[in-house]
Amino acid sequence: MYAIVEMQGQQFKVEAGKKLFINRMEAEKGAVVEFDKVLLVDNDGKIKVGAPTVKGAKVVCEVLDNECRGEKVLVFHKKRRKGYKKLTGHRQDLTNLVVKEIIA
Repeated sequence: MYAIVEMQGQQFKVEAGKKLFINRMEAEKGAVVEFDKVLLVDNDGKIKVGAPTVKGAKVVCEVLDNECRGEKVLVFHKKRRKGYKKLTGHRQDLTNLVVKEIIA
């Protein structure tokens, strides 16, 4: 069983027991979070597609860690023949979740 869920403006494919990283959200470590914007549910070949969401479906997750950081992304700017170079980096703040169950 899997579901397509919208979490903080992004869509994720989730399955029970899987871990995922989403953008930082305001939740304490060990907190249980529910997401009700379920767009699609597949239950052993029986697919329910929402318009726009599946009624009564939700995904229950537990926060494992709220202090994660993503990999560094380097941003390089250069203007040719002018001697201008600039290198900056960015690391996104993430929240680590584990999917407890999918209720459909």
